[in-house]
Formats: sequence, structure tokens, C-alpha cells
Amino acid sequence: MKTILELITDELKTAFTACEYDTDLAKVVLSNRPDLCEYQCNGAMAAAKIYHKAPIQIAEAIVANLQNSPLFETIEAVKPGFINITLKKDFVAWYLSQLSSHDAMGCDPIGEGKTVVIDYGGPNVAKPLHVGHLRAAIIGESLKRLYRFNGYNVISDVHLGDWGLQMGLIIEETHARHPELPYFDPDFQGEYPTEAPFTISDLEEIYPTASKKSKEDEVFAKAAHDATVKLQQGNPGYRALFRHILNVSIVDLKRNYANLQVDFDVWKGESDAQPYIPDMIQSLKDQGLLHESQGAMVVDVQEESDTKEVPPCIIQKSDGASLYATTDLATLVEREKLYHPDEVLYVVDKRQEMHFTQVFRTARKAGIIRPETKLTFLGFGTMNGKDGKPFKTREGGVMRLEHLIQDIDEAVFQRIMANRTVSEEEARQISQIVGLAALKYGDLSNQATKNYIFDVDRFISFEGNTGPYILYTIVRIKSILAKYQEATGCAELPTEILAAAGDSEKNLQLQLAKVNETINSSCEDIAPHRLCQYIYEVSNAFNSFYHDNKILGEEDKAKQSGWIALLILTRDILNTCITLLGFEAPEKM
Repeated sequence: MKTILELITDELKTAFTACEYDTDLAKVVLSNRPDLCEYQCNGAMAAAKIYHKAPIQIAEAIVANLQNSPLFETIEAVKPGFINITLKKDFVAWYLSQLSSHDAMGCDPIGEGKTVVIDYGGPNVAKPLHVGHLRAAIIGESLKRLYRFNGYNVISDVHLGDWGLQMGLIIEETHARHPELPYFDPDFQGEYPTEAPFTISDLEEIYPTASKKSKEDEVFAKAAHDATVKLQQGNPGYRALFRHILNVSIVDLKRNYANLQVDFDVWKGESDAQPYIPDMIQSLKDQGLLHESQGAMVVDVQEESDTKEVPPCIIQKSDGASLYATTDLATLVEREKLYHPDEVLYVVDKRQEMHFTQVFRTARKAGIIRPETKLTFLGFGTMNGKDGKPFKTREGGVMRLEHLIQDIDEAVFQRIMANRTVSEEEARQISQIVGLAALKYGDLSNQATKNYIFDVDRFISFEGNTGPYILYTIVRIKSILAKYQEATGCAELPTEILAAAGDSEKNLQLQLAKVNETINSSCEDIAPHRLCQYIYEVSNAFNSFYHDNKILGEEDKAKQSGWIALLILTRDILNTCITLLGFEAPEKM
């Protein structure tokens, strides 16, 4: 289905063709002066330079050709050559009726037939999720939903940090505490226990203890290093213990991600890429891409067009150990083999940009991916406290993610209870829904690449550009529709949207008409913040319309019926958009 902007542009193109001007000049945009018009075309300004005519002369010819257009209430040429457009009310109402009957809010499946792997999350096993994991989870989940809605086949991968020295530290600390376990007996021949010898709480204590000990005890540090090597070389006992670490950690990670309404299709990690590393390194050698530099094996990725140094990509350290770059390249080998993706999108802290520049360039030079495969890095900014520094607890530590969620839920609960409109039990349930919306919207409403200030008081406000304000608007609409059904006894609500009777009604209709364009562009430009801005504008437009009209008290039943149909579409559009952003609305607030 064409967007309303495309339909208007098509209408302008017919006039540009009739007047013998290039149709590429017929581009239409939203008016930057909404007090004067709704849309505008500035093509006459560019045409003047090509056709050596006064821009107002060109604009007037275009306008004259469109005086009988069924789309335009008014279209006029304004000096020096602008074309100002106001749409007919019945055309806008017709367009909304097309939207309301479309399964995907008028969105064409722009990604149909394409596969995208989205790499987001990136938690380390045996460690709790903390606020540093928040942005990757929230942004990545929203992009997964946006891509799927737009027709892409999406594979979301959590990409666990589950390899390297941290595993050796946990194994050696467990050995020190429980030397009697069969995992450490080189002569053990039976089946290893199916039940893990530790809980997630144990692991969360074991790892920092072992890490601290390794910095103070050289013997322990050497033992942990040796344990890592044995694990990587396939020691059966250590591999069995490693699987326990993974299983216990993943159960807890899934629980915590579920609290954020985040999930993944694939729970793979760095360890899954290990089998691909030897052949990949051999291929790099065979192609003459790998060479020695200060004892390490590297691939040069500097390009002539670079304005700053791009260091070589280190593939192997001098002791033969792999690095993150090695694992990320091997993961691309695996993804190409398993999924044959058209794009791999990484949602990672923007401080990792150089790392991914090196990895992407190496992957292309080595032919690890096909030439047409897109490798996209979306580097997000940091979540900062009110002091402008990375968010910390009052004690100065890194806050666990589940504690942050609990704090927001509690703040929303206190605000709801202050109004005393629902029971305490209902307030608890509502606060979880509203708290998650506050958290996610507070993050996503900022451009992903920018830092932002985490301000609980602002995020949970029921007024302004916040998640609770959006939800309150949806709940208000639900309440009106329920009261209308109760008053009329109608089993089915009306669906015919009528031409707007007033300015605020038309403004709401114009906002709703932009939904497919906004959803598509939010996906194509990897910009969920646009979707946030859109639903904020829709909510403002609805609330202005609501305050201007007594919907339930309207005596003209035909007009009232049209308004109810408009409310249904508004509710459906807002619900669709918040689902794409990763949260939902309660029934009451």
C-alpha cells in the first residue's frame, strides 16, 4: 500500500510531466509551516536552475494543472516558488479507511525474502545482568520486532560471552572448593552428574572471588589459565562443568530478559564459534592476508581513504590464543553457513566501533561473507545518571538490572497509589506494565547513538513525552470505547471514518495517515526513536481532539459513529507501535 506522501507525490508527478518538467523534481514533504499548509513541494526552485525560468512561473504552471485534483483542498504557488498543499478532508478519510482494513497498517513487506541476523544482548555467563546490558537488550528487541513487521526473516542471537579465562577461573575456584567432584578426577570413567554442583547465586559469588584471587595469587592465576587451556582442548570433565555453567546461567538470563519482554531465537556464544577458527585462520594464511607483527598474527585493514589510523586486526596473540576479533570472525563464518544472511546487524556499545571496523574489513577481504551482504554496526551511547556520568548505584557500584526494574516499578506503584483509583493488588500489576513502558520508552525515545540521562521521575511522569503518557492515552481511548458500547448496546463498533468536521479531528487523521511511512523508515534507517516521536505526536493529536469534542455526549449519531471509528484506528495504531517498541498497555491506569 502506498503511503499518503507517495500518493501526493504521484499527483505532483503527473503535473510535472504535463508541464514537461523532470518528475524527480516533484518531491513532496511535510510542511515546515503547518500554519500555512499541510504539505509542500519545492521542486520549482530546483527546476528554475535547469530550465532557466523564474521559479514562481514554474510553480504557477504546476498549480494550474492541479486545480481539479481530487486530493487537494487547496494548492497554491507562493513566491519565490513554493507549492503549498492542503488535502481534502474526504481524501484523508478515504486513506484512513484503506489503512484500517490493511493487515499491517499499510506497511509493505519491504524485507520480504531477506534474512537478517541481529546480534544484541552480549551478556557474560555466570554474571548477573546489570544496567550496562539495558540498551543492547531494549534497542535490539525493538529492531527485531520492526524488521519482522516489515517482512524480514529475523534471527536474533544473544551471543553469550562464554569462553576464555572467565571459564577457567570458575572451574579452578570450583576445584578449590570441591576437589572431590568427578570433573577433576582424570581417571573418572562414568557419566557425569546431570545436576549442576552450583546455583546461579553460587556462580555470581564464585566468579568475582576467583577474579580477585587471580590478581593476588600467582599460583591460582596459573592454575586458572591452565584450566582454560584444558577446557579449550576438550578435557571431558571441564567440558561437562562448562555445560553446567552455561545451563545454569542461561536459565537465569532468560528469566531476567523475560522481565524486560526480551527474547532471542538463538542462544549461541563465543564457544560455538571455536570449531570454525582453525580453518578460518588457515584460509587467511592461504590468501596471504595473515602476517606476523610483534609476535602476533594480524590482518592489515587500513585503507587509503582513511583519515585516521585503523590498526591491524589481531587474529592470534603471540601465545596462540584467540581474541574477540577471532571469535567474531568465526561467528560470521558460522552465520554464513547456517543462515546465509543478507545483513548482520550488531547492536553494541559505540565504544566498540573500531573493533567492528576491523572485523568487517577483515571479513570482506577474506571472503568470509558474500560481497552483497550488509554488515551494520549500530553503536549506542551510554545511559548516564543525573551527574552526566555512567549510571551507578548510590554506593557507586554497578546496579543489577533486576534491581533497576524493581525500583522503577516501585516508583510507579507509589504514584498510582497516591491517586487511590485502584486496589493495591491492581496497582502492583499495573505498575509492572507501566514501569516497563517507562523504562523502554525513556531509552528508545533517544537516538540510539547518543548518550542520555536516566531520570526516573521524568520517565514515570504521566505527562509529557513519556511511556506512561502514551499508555494513559491508550487507556483513555479504551475507556471511551467501552462506555460507548455500554451506552449503545452495540455488539460491534462502527468502522467507517468520516471526513473531519474540525481542525483537531483533521490533525489527528493526518497524524494517523503517517503510520506506514513512519514504521518503514524507522526500520530502514534503524531508528526506533522516530517511532517514539510519532506515537507522542499521535497521542498529543488525540488528546487535543478529545478536549475539543464531547465524544460520548455528541447528539449527531452519524458524527459520533465516525469519531468512534477514528478512535478504534487510533487505538490500533498506538497498540501496534508500542508492541514494536517492546511494551504493552494495561486495561486501566
